[in-house]
Amino acid sequence: MSGHSKWHSIKHKKASADAKRGKLFTRLIKEISVAARLGGGDVEANPRLRGAVQTAKGANMPQDNIKRAIMKGTGELPGQIYESISYEGYGPGGVAVLIEVLTDNKNRTVAELRRIFSKQGGNLAETGSVQWMFERKGSIAINQKEVSEEQLLEIVLEAGAEDLESHEDIFNVYTSIESLEVVKQALKSAGVEMESAELTMTTQTDVRLENKQAEQMLRLMDALEDLEDVGNVYANFDIDDTQMESLIN
Repeated sequence: MSGHSKWHSIKHKKASADAKRGKLFTRLIKEISVAARLGGGDVEANPRLRGAVQTAKGANMPQDNIKRAIMKGTGELPGQIYESISYEGYGPGGVAVLIEVLTDNKNRTVAELRRIFSKQGGNLAETGSVQWMFERKGSIAINQKEVSEEQLLEIVLEAGAEDLESHEDIFNVYTSIESLEVVKQALKSAGVEMESAELTMTTQTDVRLENKQAEQMLRLMDALEDLEDVGNVYANFDIDDTQMESLIN
C-alpha cells in the first residue's frame, strides 16, 4: 500500500468527525453544485453527481442541504459559481503532488497553494508535469470487522475489482472507474457495509521519504487539505509505518 493511502487510513481512524464536519459539508456542497452544473441535476443520469451525493449521505449531510446544492448547481436557486481545476506540484524529495480544487477565485487559490508549497520545501509545477503519473480508480473502504479478507476477495474479484489492500482495521478495494458501481452492488448484495466509495487517484511508483523530508511532506499534505478550496490531494510518497504514526500523533 502506498504511503499516501496509509496516511489517509491513519488520519481517517484518528480524526474527529464532528470537528471536520463543517469543512467537509462545505466541500461536499461545492462538489455537488459543480457536478449538477456540468452534468445536470438528475442523480441517476449524472455519475459525478451520483458519487457526490452518495459521499454526502455517507457523511450524514441532511437531504435538504443536498437538494439545495443541486438546485444551486442547475441554477434553480442563486449561488456562487465554482470552477473545478487541478493543480500540480512537487513536494520534498521530488514527490509528485496533484491537487483538485473547487474555487470561485483562481488567483486567491493559486497564491495560497504557492505559499504552502514554498513553506514546506516544495513548489507548484506547470500543467502536465506530474498528472501523467496518476491514474483514476474506484476506491472502496471497508472496516475489517465487516468481513474476512478471504470472503471479501471472493466477492470483489468476482465483481471485477483489481486489487485489495489492508492497513490496520481497514480494507481498501480498488477498481476501474467502470467497475466501481458493479463492485459496490456486489458488496451490498452480500450485506457488507462500506465506509466510503469514491473515485481516487493511484500511482504505480512511490518516493520513499525519511526523517525531515517525511515530516515536511506530512505537513504539506495537512496544510493543503486544510484549504477550503481544496477537495482532494494525491501524492506518490511512502513513509515507514512507525515514523508516519509518530509524526501524525
